[in-house]
This record gives sequence, structure tokens and C-alpha cells, in this order.
Amino acid sequence: MLSWLGRLLRTAAPTRGHAVLCAAVAAATVALFAAFVTGVGGPLVAQNLSNVALFAGALAAAWGCLVRAWGADRHRVRWAWALIGLGNLSWGVGQMFCIWYETVLGTAVPFPSLADAGYFWMMPLTAAGLLLLPTSRQSVAQQARSILDGLMIAASLLLITWVIILGPLVAQGADSSLALLVTLWYPAGDVVVLTIVLFVLARVRRGGPRPMSLPLIGVGLAAFTVSDSGYAYLTLTDSYGSGAVLDLGWFAGFALILLAARKPGTGAAAEDPQALTRPLGVMLPYLAVLGSLVTSTVEVLRHGMHDTVVSWTRSAIILLIVGRQLLTLLENRSLTRDLEARVEARTAQLRASEQRFQALVQHSSDVVSVIDRDGTVSYQSESLERVFGYDPKDAIGKRLPEIMNAEAGARLRAAVDAISGTPYANRVIELPVRHADGHACIVEVTMTNLLGDENVHGIVLNSRDISERRELEDQLVHEAFHDGLTKLANRALFKDRVEAALRRRGGSEMAVLFLDLDGFKEVNDSLGHAAGDALLVQVASRLGDAVRPGDTVARFGGDEFAVLVDAVADAGAADEIAARVIDALDEQFLIDNQEIHVQGSIGIALTGPDAQDADQLMRNADLAMYRAKSAGSGLYARYDPQMHSGLVEKLQLAADLRRALDNGDELQLHYQPTVELRTGDIVGFEALVRWRHPVRGMIPPADFIGLAESTGLIRPLGQWVLAEACRRAVEWGGDKPLTMAVNVSGRQFDQPDLPQVVASVLAETGLPADRLCLEMTESVLMTDTEENLAVLLSLKEIGVRLAIDDFGTGYSSLAYLRRFPVDTLKIDRSFVERLGGTTPDAALARTIVQLGQSLGMATVAEGIEQYAQFLALRRMGCDLGQGYYFARPLPAEEAVALLRDPAAVAA
Repeated sequence: MLSWLGRLLRTAAPTRGHAVLCAAVAAATVALFAAFVTGVGGPLVAQNLSNVALFAGALAAAWGCLVRAWGADRHRVRWAWALIGLGNLSWGVGQMFCIWYETVLGTAVPFPSLADAGYFWMMPLTAAGLLLLPTSRQSVAQQARSILDGLMIAASLLLITWVIILGPLVAQGADSSLALLVTLWYPAGDVVVLTIVLFVLARVRRGGPRPMSLPLIGVGLAAFTVSDSGYAYLTLTDSYGSGAVLDLGWFAGFALILLAARKPGTGAAAEDPQALTRPLGVMLPYLAVLGSLVTSTVEVLRHGMHDTVVSWTRSAIILLIVGRQLLTLLENRSLTRDLEARVEARTAQLRASEQRFQALVQHSSDVVSVIDRDGTVSYQSESLERVFGYDPKDAIGKRLPEIMNAEAGARLRAAVDAISGTPYANRVIELPVRHADGHACIVEVTMTNLLGDENVHGIVLNSRDISERRELEDQLVHEAFHDGLTKLANRALFKDRVEAALRRRGGSEMAVLFLDLDGFKEVNDSLGHAAGDALLVQVASRLGDAVRPGDTVARFGGDEFAVLVDAVADAGAADEIAARVIDALDEQFLIDNQEIHVQGSIGIALTGPDAQDADQLMRNADLAMYRAKSAGSGLYARYDPQMHSGLVEKLQLAADLRRALDNGDELQLHYQPTVELRTGDIVGFEALVRWRHPVRGMIPPADFIGLAESTGLIRPLGQWVLAEACRRAVEWGGDKPLTMAVNVSGRQFDQPDLPQVVASVLAETGLPADRLCLEMTESVLMTDTEENLAVLLSLKEIGVRLAIDDFGTGYSSLAYLRRFPVDTLKIDRSFVERLGGTTPDAALARTIVQLGQSLGMATVAEGIEQYAQFLALRRMGCDLGQGYYFARPLPAEEAVALLRDPAAVAA
């Protein structure tokens, strides 16, 4: 049965296993009772069955308690279960000796014996375990009262036990003093343990998890008490024998302790500070005293007297009651003083809170008013005089809507009617109110319906002057939609005006003009930003004078302006306004006593099929402005749909170029040979990039180089050209080294790491630095001169050669040529063309050649297409030449073939 019970406890779920275990214990108890009553098998079988069942029950209860101790998460609870389990185990050891005597040796168990030594320790260990259970935290007075309560309970139960059990046992006597002591120990120990159970049950912590089921343990110990008392009596009368019905009490006690150990603990609960004042905790000592009084009184009525133990015990109980009452009286006096102090403190807090509330209301920046349903003022805070200048006493008893102006009164009455039917409803309204000194105020009123509140009985108005806040909001709105410098509308307001004009225009046309100042950057750079700001203010003023009164002028930022021309008759009318604006700007500006001339480029866009909303209209005007700017200064252009198509085509071409750079199979280099004019030998090539578009075919460099520069793609494109050209130069070098020329744009010079990029490419390809020539235009040298000079010096340190392309078409000076570390001057093809024909003009070309010779620079003539041009340049002393006369730019394969057949080049 024990092994089956153990498997059940290990495998069953807590709730279901507990129910099954209860049923099993009940069934075992019934089986034992039936065996004892019916006497099946005879006395010997009943004796052996009872001994084994009690031994198994003790071990099972000990096992359950020790397992519960092992799983406990609190130190004190773990020791409590462990001691209770050790007490059951001690009883089981005593029962083992009883089985040894009666079953193995076949003799009666002597009294006292080793079995009593095991039984003896169950109650002390159980009592110690129960006393270790955590109880509620108590003050010193509460601890003293708890001790007195425990002593009262113990004395009362001891008196009841003496009268009913112990007294008669002592009167009967025993074989020896030790036998009498052991006999009395069992019921006396049970009484002590029961007292501890009741005491702990009354004082156990009400908050937090319950460590054990005290009712089950208490009932089990009560069953022990009955059996122990019967055992003591039967032992003294030499009539006790194992296997009697009396053994059921012990077995039931072990079963209930086992069930208590296997019962799941209760969940955590909030700690109850009033746990010690509940009826069970307060009345339990008195109930025990009442029981002892009844028991002793019945004993006196039966025998006419009572012995010395009863008298002393009753006296002790009386002294304990007196002590407890005195302690209670002292506690009550302390509680009364504490309660009075708390009431005084709370009253002072309420008084301070009331005064603080009154001070807050009276000195608040809000004006607090209370009105009834018809608007009559029943309360008015003193802040009315400070905020609005009126005496608050004059407002009491007056109807607020009547003393306001008509507009404010009507709005207030409407708001009162709206919230008066709903308790605690509130509403916020803004009212115009006149200050006592006459100036107008904007007042924000928060209304709350407290008509149903017994402390108010009215509608509470919290009013504050928001005039300054409203002015600030208006100022912020104005600043958000206007330019801070010129006070004109900004882009957001301009777009809003355009959208509004489009909605109301009906069938009439409207126009948008975009204006960009030409030369404004130079004014800023030369005279400073203050002068530039002054210029912008004057431009804004002239724009306002040039347009019609109903038109909107806006500044978008920088030197960009816009004009909304609402309801124009036709496109010509818009052109006239643009012409007036240009004429107005054409007059000189006087800034810091200096005359300044600026012009404007204007783009015009009118409503039509391709401009149905504000964004499209503004975009069209912007495109037209850039067209006007590209045509020259001081011009205007009207939007044409082809401008948008060109822009879309440009964007698509830029996307295709980016894709071509990523793929790398559409771009290729063509190579134009550089020929030494004196010998006719090929001494190098110029690498020229070509783009074979998969749809549009071969795209000329003029169509995509500028696009690459404007989009920033020229940097990766230039790096690819540089790497590919250097790789080819290494392949074609052979016995006669060739020079590879590569063009470098101004955007590439903007890279501070250009020298590092060139050095990296040379290192990767293995091309010597002196065989690479970087060509740049004069405009590159003249822009950011100092920065570009630093870049050129870094390139020369690497060892590359530098050439000025299209020399003579720019505005270089001899001073700059001496500063820049240039190796070669390339004569522009426009000068070479003048060498052919019937009346050749060789003066410019000869001058450049002589200039190069004087500066120690080589000269290269571009665009040689005729023999006469070749001959003239060679006679002038020009060093090198390029052009169709020698060869067109060739793919790599044809360039290699040209190198193998030098006779193909004209001599």
C-alpha cells in the first residue's frame, strides 16, 4: 500500500492527486475499521495488520512532510515541515520496535520500552515545527498579548485534560514513577501540541502563501490525542492490546498529516494588517477559558470539591486574564492617544489644504466664477480685479451674459444651455471681453457643470486672458508663411495662394512667374551678405511696384522670387508683366553708396492641359526660368511642353548612364593617335569615351559628358576611363613606350583625393607615371586657383604629365602659365582650321607655338584634317598633332592594327 501511495503522489497532478489520495486514505481507514469490528482472521491477524498499517502510515506521513520540506522556498517553512516529518519518523521507529516485540519475538511489549522512546519524540518535534511557522509581524505589546493568550489557552486545555484524563490516571497510580510519567506524557504532550496548533492558527500570517494546512494537522493531532488518552488509560489498567479500534485514531492522524503535506499551498494574497483583530484571534483564549470553567464547575458539582492542581490552575488562569485585560487597557489608551493625534493631524492637514486651495484660487492667473443655470454669479474669485480690472464684489448677484457685449453674452448662454443637462460636462469657448481700462481681450473660458455637486451647485467658469498668446500665434503663423527678410510670402503661402486661385478661377487663365537674379552671387562674394540682403529687399520692393495690386509676390529663398498673376487675359498679358519686371530690375541699385546692376531671368507658366494643379504650374515656371537663364541674362521664356519632355529625357538618360556604369559593357574607349609631326611616328594616344546605348545606339560624348558632370556621375566615369586607358597603355607599350592622354573635368578636380586616385590606378595597372598625360581646360585652372594649383603640384609629384586642352579659347594669362606646372599646350582646332584654304591665317597658331617654346612646353595641334595644315604646323615647329588627317578615334582593336602598320599614318 505504501509503494502504491508513493507512485500516486509522484505521478498525479496536484489537484487530482490530492483527491485520489483522500479517497485512498478513506478507503484504507474504512478497511481497517471493518477488520477490527468484524474480527476477520482473529485477534492475531488484526494485531499484525494494525502494527504494519501504523508503521506504514507513519513512514508515509514522514515521507510526505520531508518531500514538502525539500520543495519549500522559505527557510523557516522548510524547517517546519522537516521537524514535523522527523516527528512522524520517530513515531514510526517506535512502531518498528513494537512490531519487533509482538510479531518477531511474539511477546507483549513491555512498558515503558524502546517503542516508547520513539513515540516520545513525536510531540516535541511536531511542536517545534509548528512554532517555526512564520506569523504576522507584531509590536512588543502585541507579542506580550500573544504570549498571554497562548498561556491562557495552554492553562485552560491543561485544566480540561487534568479533570477529564490526567487526574483520574494519577489517581489510579502506576507500577513505577517512570511508567506514570510516560503514561501522562502522551495526553499532556498532545494537549501542548493542540494548544500550539490553535495558537498558530489564530496568529498565522494572513498575507502571503499559506505554508501548510493547519486544520488538517490539527484534526490529525486531535485524533492522536484521543488514541493517546485511551492508550494511557488502558495501559494503567493493563488492558491495552494492539489491533484494537483505538489504533484507528493514530492511523487517521498520520493520514491527515500526509494529506496536509500533499495539499497544494494557497496563492499569495495581500497582507492584512487587521489579521490579529479578527474574531478567531481575539475570542479563542476566552473560549478556552470558558471551556475550562465549565469543565471544572461540572467536576465540582459531581464531587463537591476539586484537587490542588485544579485550584492552582484556575488561579493562574485568573491572573493571566487580569494581566491580559491590563495590557489591553494600556493598548486602548495608547490607541486612543494615537487616534486623537491622527485626528488632530488630519484636521490640520484639511485646514492647510483648504487655506492652500483658497490661496491658489485667489492668486491664480485664472479667474474662477460660479454661476447658476440663468448665468447669475454666486461666487467670484478676487483674481478678477487683477486680470480684468473689475471689482469682484460688483459681479456677485449679476447675470453674466447681460453685463457682456451681445456677441459674448449669446455665446456664453449657448454654452451654458449645452452643458447644463449633462452632469460634469465641460466645454471650452473663447469670448471677446473688454478690460476695465478699455482695451479688448480674448478670453478662454473652461466651463464645467457641477450643478449636481452638493458642495458647488453651479457651473464653474475658469477664465484666462489669452490675448498675448493669440498675438504670438498670429505672429508665428505670419512668420511661418512669410519671408523674414523681405516680408513677402514664402513658398508655402505662395503654393496655397496658387491652389486657391486654381479653385476659384472658373474659365479664366492665370500665370506663375519664376524669377532668378543673375549676378547675385558676385554681389554676395564681393560686398558681403549684408549688401546682398539689402539688394534682395530692394528687389522685393521693385517687384511689388511692377506687378498688379492683386498679384502675389513671394520669395522662395536665396535670389529666387515668384509672382502669381491671377486672371490674365492671354499669354501676352503675362509677357507684359514679365517685361515690366525685367525693366524694373534693369535700373541700377544703390547699395552702400555703390551702384549695382543685376538682371533677372524669368520663366512664365500659364494654366492649361499640362498644368492642372499648383505643383505642375510651379514646375513649368521653374523649367521655363532655366530655359531663359540658359539663353542669356535679362530675358524671359514661356513654358513649352518640350521643356518637360527634354527634362524627362535627361532624367532617363542619367538613369541609363548610371546603369551603364554599373554594368560596364556599354561604355568603351576609342583612341586617337598622337603623331610626332617631324617624323610621322605615333608617340601616344588620347582616350575618348564612347557610349553604345542598347536602344539609342552610339551616343556622342557631347550628349552625355555634360549630363555626367551635372549629376556627379563624371567622377566614377572618369575613374573608369583612367583605369581602362592606363591598362591599354601598358598592353601597347612594347619596345617603344607610348603616352596615354586622358581628359579630366572640373568636377573631378573638386575631389581632394584626385592625386590619390591617380596614384592608385597607376599602381594597379603598372603604368609608369611619366607615360600618363592628364588634359584639362583653361577654365579648370582659373577656378579656385590656389586649390587647383595644390592638386596640380601633387600630381606632378607623382610624375604624371599635365596638358592644357583647347588652349587659346579661354582667358589664361602668362602669369598663371608660369605658376602652373604644365608640360603641354594643345592648340584648339579653331586655330588649326585657319591654316587651310586659300587665305590661311597662321598668326594665332604660330604665337601659341612660340609661347610654348619660350615656356619650355610641348605643343600639340588638334583637328589636323588637311596636308596643308600638317605642313604649316611642322614648319612652325609644332611638336605633335592629332586629327582625321592621321586617323579618326579608333576602337582598341583598330588602334592596335594601326600601331602594327605605321605606314598607315601620313608622313
